[in-house]
Amino acid sequence: QVQLVESGGGLVQVGGSLRLSCVVSGRTFSNYHVAWFRQAPGKDRVLVSSINRSGSTTYYVDSVKGRFTISRDKTKNTVYLQMNSVKLEDTAVYYCAARAIASGEYGYWGQGTQVTVSS
Repeated sequence: QVQLVESGGGLVQVGGSLRLSCVVSGRTFSNYHVAWFRQAPGKDRVLVSSINRSGSTTYYVDSVKGRFTISRDKTKNTVYLQMNSVKLEDTAVYYCAARAIASGEYGYWGQGTQVTVSS
């Protein structure tokens, strides 16, 4: 069983920065691709960014390209989402998710962390 615990959410002003962390435990960290999703009030959960198990390949949704950076630290079993130049529309609950190498779906989820961007 894989457990994911997010942290780092909070209140930030427009244009500010925030770093989210996701600690992955329970299985070999390098066997899992990890992603960040977000869900804004009244909207569906959407994929924001992902990183493959080695860290060599990343993905970003267009709305965050150039502002967010995903990374992983194998020594800490942690995936980060550095959020810079945040906008009001970045307000959401952010979820960390993991999928095994052979799986096509993200089957493991954290509890979420709230990010609120204020003007």
